[in-house]
Amino acid sequence: MIRFLHTSDWQLGMTRHFLSEGAQERYSQARFDAIRTMGRIAKEEQCRFVLVCGDAFESNQVDRKTVARAMEALKEVSVPVFILPGNHDPLNAASVYRSSTFIERKPAHVQVVENAAPIRVAAEVELVGAPWLSKRPATNPLEDAISALGPADGVSRICLAHGAVDTLTPDRESAGIISVAMLEQAIIEGKIHFAALGDRHSLTKVGDSGRIWYSGTPESTDFRETQSGYIHIVEIGDGTVASKGIQIGQWRFIERERVDLNTADDVEALRKSLEEIENKDRTVVRLSLVGSLTLTLSGALQNHILAANDVFGAFDVRADDLLVLPDHTDFANLGFSGFADGTVQRLRSKISEGRDEGTVAREALILMLRLARETV
Repeated sequence: MIRFLHTSDWQLGMTRHFLSEGAQERYSQARFDAIRTMGRIAKEEQCRFVLVCGDAFESNQVDRKTVARAMEALKEVSVPVFILPGNHDPLNAASVYRSSTFIERKPAHVQVVENAAPIRVAAEVELVGAPWLSKRPATNPLEDAISALGPADGVSRICLAHGAVDTLTPDRESAGIISVAMLEQAIIEGKIHFAALGDRHSLTKVGDSGRIWYSGTPESTDFRETQSGYIHIVEIGDGTVASKGIQIGQWRFIERERVDLNTADDVEALRKSLEEIENKDRTVVRLSLVGSLTLTLSGALQNHILAANDVFGAFDVRADDLLVLPDHTDFANLGFSGFADGTVQRLRSKISEGRDEGTVAREALILMLRLARETV
């Protein structure tokens, strides 16, 4: 029986333009913290080694500080670590893995998988990797690696690869696509016993054999990921494979595509739902608002948005489909009369006509209301 930790897509050095300076540093630190967490879990789960299946770094142009911090974190992993270059950090002439900082600071138990030559890590275990040697290869490196293999004799052979599989992408003709049928056939023929994949950021089983998996990224990177923030523990026994995902991510991306706001209760419900979110400083929220609000309720909503901006890692509101429609209650207590009252009525009629004039009229009314309340 052999147990190991499967991970990928650390993308150390990744930046997100929508994060503030302080949030970006927390976001970066979480990725280094994840390495240390993996080391702890690998020890607790009695894993023999760690496989990093591509894109450990965001690019080959990451700064030396990022590389140095990564090496410091890897020192705290007590088992061998095998790193496969992926499409973000290919093993070309400018590779981060050839940099002086990486070479000089790399712990002895960390090994870069530089070619498809089998690596014997124990008497009963062999690794075969398919590193990316350029950012845009004509075919996925895995094809050549698999075709060169014969049946595994008396060992459990684990394949490390990186890239999208043809069953999960609409663009099946692109260079770098991995054929699932090819992997399944290699398993049937006894060439490999498990395929540890990277590139897809969600923990995902591929095919029906239970022997092809994406580990997902240990820290979330986008709203589209369905099961990110995981590592993957795999156990290969006599003819069997068992695995489990363990969530370790600190960051979350929350998107609500349609938040309907029409009443005071709707606005209050949104405020409460935001308040109930934990670890706000490590949470990115995107809201798409629809509906219609009075000027008064719109003002209350804006106050809630300002408060959320202060505490969340990032807070993005899209309100193109949220109408602000002033009604008589917005101006009832302001004592408008004469020319001011006539202006309010004319602007309200312009809003009902729509078009660009309606937008300008709405903004004018909002400004008028704010200025009037400041003087009351």
